Amino acid sequence: MNLKFLKILSFCAVVILIQACGGDDPTPAPPKTAEQIATEALTGTSSLTWALTGTNTVTRDGANVTEKYTGFELVLTSGAAKTYTSKSSGDLFDSSGNWSFAGSNFDKFTLTGSKPASGREISFTRTGDNLRLTFTIPAPGARINGVFAVAGNYVFNLNKK
Repeated sequence: MNLKFLKILSFCAVVILIQACGGDDPTPAPPKTAEQIATEALTGTSSLTWALTGTNTVTRDGANVTEKYTGFELVLTSGAAKTYTSKSSGDLFDSSGNWSFAGSNFDKFTLTGSKPASGREISFTRTGDNLRLTFTIPAPGARINGVFAVAGNYVFNLNKK
């Protein structure tokens, strides 16, 4: 009788152990959308600062104009209201505003504001800690205070700060 009891007890213990060890697989996270991937490229998990540092350059129509943008920084923030701030932008960008994607490919964005770069489609490419911004400011409306012309094809090569 004791042998039957021990066998039943052993069987119950094995069943309990198997049930206790199995099951609790976490539900996998759904795959990220193209917009989420693009947003993370620009803002990380919430905010990233992109700066003109070291050997980074700014070109306008192929000519190096980096000295006009010394200390340039662009901070892009994600969230319900996508915001940005800029400094040392040589009157090209507003000091702050909102940004949004242009189109459904999520490889371009636009900035709000009144400065020449506002409302322009800015193409971006991120490679590691580097961000390349490419945009065009057409001749109409490209003068600041009637004097400084900013029309041209721009390429900003920035580093993550």
